[in-house]
Amino acid sequence: MSEASTAVIEPPAIVVVVGLGQMGLPMANRLIGAGFTVHGLDPTPAACAALEAKGGKAFADPAAAVDGAAAIITMLPNGKIVRDALLGAAGFARRLPRGTLIIDMSSSAPTETISLGAELEPLGLPLIDAPVSGGVKRAIDGSLAIMAGGPGRQVERGRAILEAMGKSVFPTGPLGSGHAMKALNNYVSAAGLIAASEALLVGRTFGLEPDTIIDVLNASTGRNNSTEVKMKQFVISESYASGFSLALMAKDLRIAADLAGHLKLDIPQIGAVADIWDEAKAALEGGADHTAIYRFLAKDAGGAG
Repeated sequence: MSEASTAVIEPPAIVVVVGLGQMGLPMANRLIGAGFTVHGLDPTPAACAALEAKGGKAFADPAAAVDGAAAIITMLPNGKIVRDALLGAAGFARRLPRGTLIIDMSSSAPTETISLGAELEPLGLPLIDAPVSGGVKRAIDGSLAIMAGGPGRQVERGRAILEAMGKSVFPTGPLGSGHAMKALNNYVSAAGLIAASEALLVGRTFGLEPDTIIDVLNASTGRNNSTEVKMKQFVISESYASGFSLALMAKDLRIAADLAGHLKLDIPQIGAVADIWDEAKAALEGGADHTAIYRFLAKDAGGAG
C-alpha cells in the first residue's frame, strides 16, 4: 500500500457516511461537530436534508460522494449489503484511491468481514470493522462503545473518526473481531432481556407489582442492562420504543450462533436464544422494537401481557 495509507486521518478530512438511518445520521452529525467534512450517501431525501441542515453534504451519486474521501463509513443493515455497496455492480470501491480507509460500522458476520477484507486488499483498500453499542440515544450524544477490529495501524489511522462518535473505542484484534464482539455483546444483552422479561411475567402473574420486581432486581444480583434501562422504561410502560429493532437483534444473535457453529463449539444456549428471537420476529409485526420480546414471551406463555 502507499505511504498515504498509514497517515492519520484528522479534521477537516472528507469522511463519507453510507447509510443515514437511525444510527448513521446522528453519527454523521457527530463527525460534523468534530470538524470533519462529511459526505452522506442515502436514498432517503429526508435523511439527506437532515444531514445538510447540520452542515454536511448529501449525494445521490456514489462517485460524487466519495470524490476526495479519506475514509468511508458503512452503516448498513448487514454485511451482504455492505459488500454490494462496495463491490457490487454499482459499487464504488474501484473508484477509490489506494489507501482509502473503509470502516464497516454495520453489524456484519465476522466471516463475511474477513472475506470482504481479502477482496479489498488487491485494490489497496484497508478495512476495519467497528460496530457500535449504545443505541440511538448514545449515537446522538457521541457516547457509543465502539469495537474496532483490523490491523492496529489502520485502527489508529481512524481513531479520531471513531472518537468523534464514541466515548469508548476498544481495539479487539484482527479483522472480524469487532463484529464478533458486537454479536457476542448482543447475545449477552438479549439473554438478559429474556431473563428479565420472564421474571416479570412470572412475578406479575403471581401478584407482585411490576415496579417492585424491577426495583428488587436492580438492588440485587439480578441487575443487568435490561433491568436498569429497559424494563420500566419500555416494557412496563408498554411503549416498546427503545429505538433498536427486534429484527436487528435477531440478526445479531444468529451471527453469534453461527459463529459458535463455525468454530465447532457446542454452546446450546446461544442457539436457543437465537431461535427464540427468530420466532418472535416471525410472530410480531414488522418493525417491532426489540423490547417487544416481552409481548411475544407473554403471549407464548399465556400470561399477562
